[in-house]
Amino acid sequence: MDLFDHAWQERMKHEAPLAARMRPRTLDEFVGQDHIIGPGRLLRRAIETDKLFSSIILWGPPGTGKTTLAQIIANRTRSHFETISAVLAGIPELRQVIQEAQERRRLYQRRTILFVDEVHRWNKAQQDALLPHVENGTIVFIGATTENPYFEVIGALVSRSRVFQLYPLTPEQIGLILDAALTDRERGYGERRVHLDPLARAHLAEVAGGDARNALNALELAVESTPPDAEGVIHITLDVAQESIQRRAVLYDKDGDVHYDTISAFIKSVRGSDPDAALYWLAKMLYAGEDPRFILRRLIILAGEDIGLADPFGLVIATSAAQAFDYVGLPEGVYPLVEATLYLATAPKSNSTGAYFKAFERIEQEGVGEVPAHLKDSHRDAAALGHGKGYEYPHQYEGHFIPQQYLPKELLGVYFYRPSEQGYEAQVKTRLEMWREAQRKALGIERCEEVPELTQDRIDELKRHMK
Repeated sequence: MDLFDHAWQERMKHEAPLAARMRPRTLDEFVGQDHIIGPGRLLRRAIETDKLFSSIILWGPPGTGKTTLAQIIANRTRSHFETISAVLAGIPELRQVIQEAQERRRLYQRRTILFVDEVHRWNKAQQDALLPHVENGTIVFIGATTENPYFEVIGALVSRSRVFQLYPLTPEQIGLILDAALTDRERGYGERRVHLDPLARAHLAEVAGGDARNALNALELAVESTPPDAEGVIHITLDVAQESIQRRAVLYDKDGDVHYDTISAFIKSVRGSDPDAALYWLAKMLYAGEDPRFILRRLIILAGEDIGLADPFGLVIATSAAQAFDYVGLPEGVYPLVEATLYLATAPKSNSTGAYFKAFERIEQEGVGEVPAHLKDSHRDAAALGHGKGYEYPHQYEGHFIPQQYLPKELLGVYFYRPSEQGYEAQVKTRLEMWREAQRKALGIERCEEVPELTQDRIDELKRHMK
């Protein structure tokens, strides 16, 4: 490094944004994430003893310390430390790093730690190019990602790494970071007379949404845009703080974890008959710019899966809301969306439509049974093969019902569908019990089997087979 480079770096230290200047340099300065770097924790021990021999993936939302942890490792390790941004670099840059790492290991027996920021931005081919060099120990890989690595990082790379999940910082932790920035004389505002009102501090800490960078950026804007008073004090009031961070930062990536976590919370609230929680998660999604049609599609699914025959009108409401939204759009289209949400949240619930998967599983396990001859199409083979012979037309009988065989012989007495006692389905249960009893007597069925409910994991597995 020459004199000009040194001068440039020194200047950048003072001209860099406050969030960059205040980035922790040691684990003692680091705030939060005690579950992975608290005293005695595995990652902390590995960093402090420079024994980070296996690859790691740091997974968490923005502003929680992923890049900071990587830089702390860089400051402490005796290994050579390289950084690549997956946004800016691709396979050519990676090959250059790998080649230099191989030479460094061969000539000087020195390890190389490679930090790949936003590793989820690399496609499968780019991640595959990294894999063999992680496997043979040429590099120790540190990946940082805001997305779930189990979905966005190739399985082979995840299996060779230890995943550490970072969580949004609490308002109390954000408050400590703000205090440090106000008192630090070297990197913060310790040399200036800044007074942050308690209400302003609480507002910044709360509205930052667990993102330290967001809070520090707002503090910097407040300080730099507020002139000192007659006594030279920069007074940050609640009004100034509100202007500096006008809108709450809602963490929401339409292709990421928060997207799926939020829609999951919404659907589970509707399923759990909590309209207030459902409205809250609905508001969060719409506030963050979620496509209302995506929400409506999920409500239509829920109407069939979780309400079903307990209230068949639920499906009508959901599909009507989707059609109404297409006619109206936002902002007024929110009304049919909210109507559907409230109706489904307060409707009686039944998941009896899941009985389909019991039949699907039985076919998967035992194969398909023979169609009884009297149920076969009589238009083609009635004369030659007797197809359709003996079939009784239900509408010719009282009550439009006649007990006869509909399942394959080996499945007679097997019941997949078990009606609930909720809403309209309670009426269905009464009718069905009468019909089943008549069928058992007419066909001489002595042994009955009510197929037990499947676990949700098993249903999800069967759904995958349907695709």
